[in-house]
Amino acid sequence: MASQNSVMAYNDQVLVEEKSLTRILVLNRPKQLNALSYPMISRLLDLFVAYEADPNVKLIILKGNGRAFCAGGDVAAVVHDIRKANWKSGAQFFTKEFTLNYVIATYTKPQVSILNGIVMGGGNGVSMHGRFRVATETSVFAMPETALGLFPDIGASYFLSRLPGFFGEYVGLTGARLDGAEMLACGLATHFVPATKLSLLEEALYKVDSSDSNIISAIIDCYSQQPYLKDQSAYKRSVLSPHSSHFSLDVIDRCFSRKTVEDILSALERESMGKADDWINNTIQSLKKASPTSLKISLRSIREGRIQGVGQCLTREFRMVCHFMEGKLSKDFFEGCRAILLDKDRNPKWEPARLELISEGMVEQFFSRMDDEEWDDLKLPSRSNFVLPRHAIAKL
Repeated sequence: MASQNSVMAYNDQVLVEEKSLTRILVLNRPKQLNALSYPMISRLLDLFVAYEADPNVKLIILKGNGRAFCAGGDVAAVVHDIRKANWKSGAQFFTKEFTLNYVIATYTKPQVSILNGIVMGGGNGVSMHGRFRVATETSVFAMPETALGLFPDIGASYFLSRLPGFFGEYVGLTGARLDGAEMLACGLATHFVPATKLSLLEEALYKVDSSDSNIISAIIDCYSQQPYLKDQSAYKRSVLSPHSSHFSLDVIDRCFSRKTVEDILSALERESMGKADDWINNTIQSLKKASPTSLKISLRSIREGRIQGVGQCLTREFRMVCHFMEGKLSKDFFEGCRAILLDKDRNPKWEPARLELISEGMVEQFFSRMDDEEWDDLKLPSRSNFVLPRHAIAKL
């Protein structure tokens, strides 16, 4: 029988508002920047499944309470549970989360995610797979997993691999932060609406009596604008940029298209020679601070994602995350959480500590089935009535 505290968390951490045929789901852990707990994920999954079958629900709006949309999954709690019980308790968290990601990715009704504030890690899993993703001037996107000794999961190998050129490799390996303008430019956001207009947008969406994506898109368009992309924007480095005094070629594509992480670093270091370029130097430092194991696994994951569907990506990523939680192949996830989230000394001791010490065979093991008779691959729900929508992620 569920405890009173767990029932309260289930109900209080995701608030529900009903406006005619629209349902507004509000992530409600503002002090934790709306980091996804197990009760939150469970409630979201139950609500999405129920609303899909309800003819009186035409549209889902997902947003966060406070200054963040969602700062990620509550990985500190996952690590605590693993240490208290065993790694399979952590697997339950990811099983539920990845199932939610898949339901959202294959949802038959439109979802509008209001990405005001921070949207990182698991927050991207509940938004990037949806039909509409509205960024603002306060939006901050990142997938910072390599700094934690993990890899971009929640189906990120699917949507990152579909960004223009090799921008997904750059974002996934470095954990780079993107603002709302960059999110719109690369396709992570479908619209950009100033924060001051969000209340007006939401009021207009409350009146929707249709699940027609064209109608909803037209409503959002009325409040959207084209934001200014800063000259120092990382996205400008992945496209021809004649307006910048520092570069005019596709620096990101030129470097992050390389076959290995070592080759990517070498290409960046060549780019930095004779240049006073803070962006390149910061990018190099981000890669050198990240877990070498995570970097190699993340690169392969994103590359495989280019030719896989979202369900295949999530199933493969589940294998990978289980290996990290089990801790036999690598303890970098636990060390990264210790250094960044728990002790906060920001000085993780990665093992192996250098890229050249990690062989292809070592990387390959993370993509294999678990050697455990009680473990099985992720079983995603049947979505037999689902027809793949031609939404923005498919166009990236």
